[in-house]
Amino acid sequence: MWIQRTIHLRPRPRGFHLITDEIVRQMPELQQLRVGLMHLLLQHTSASLALNENADPTVRADMEAHFSRHLAPADMPYLRHTYEGPDDMPAHIKSVIIGASLTIPVTDGRLNLGVWQGVYLGEHRDRARSRRLVVTLHGE
Repeated sequence: MWIQRTIHLRPRPRGFHLITDEIVRQMPELQQLRVGLMHLLLQHTSASLALNENADPTVRADMEAHFSRHLAPADMPYLRHTYEGPDDMPAHIKSVIIGASLTIPVTDGRLNLGVWQGVYLGEHRDRARSRRLVVTLHGE
């Protein structure tokens, strides 16, 4: 079975956000798979996808603080791609570092994630819009 759908994620403020439940809600066909894969592709260059801690929200806050202060701060004077504001190029840098796709195994109708894992949307813009996510399910 192959299923592919583009889902829309609601706008979020800059930071790291758990979106696992939002994805699962919009893909009810997941429950039909005994074994398979879910591939996620975020169709944006200023946001990212990652797997990480799903329980303690301070992890998400610390991730945002570290990326924004140490890896890609908005005040780097040598950046030239600032057409949409000072967060423009840092958002692209974060997206490249973290990535924009994930592949997750499916077992018995559920995402086969670790106990403490969840899917993160890394929103790297100060004023983001809705984000598009292409979800492809394959399995039996």
